[in-house]
Amino acid sequence: MSDDTPDRPPVAGLLDALRVRRNATIGAVAGVVLAGLGYLVRVFELIGPVAGTQSYPVVGPEGWYLLLSVVLASATALLVTTLLTAATAYRLVGRQQGE
Repeated sequence: MSDDTPDRPPVAGLLDALRVRRNATIGAVAGVVLAGLGYLVRVFELIGPVAGTQSYPVVGPEGWYLLLSVVLASATALLVTTLLTAATAYRLVGRQQGE
């Protein structure tokens, strides 16, 4: 290994410019809210009972819906964060081209 490798530019400036921390926070809140609403609707049968008979091994229906809610929350958080960060990057590029 050579000590002549150039240093990489700091990533912190890019993350700050793209407002990734804010976008991740908004994404996490959106994911938790959506998953929480879905969990409440299904477990408490707010829109009626589940049609048909199903078996829910090991953890029961509440446990399976809770696990699915975690997956939904994380996927939603990732999607919202990605979309907000892409929109921020698009705006920054538009400003740079306008100068």
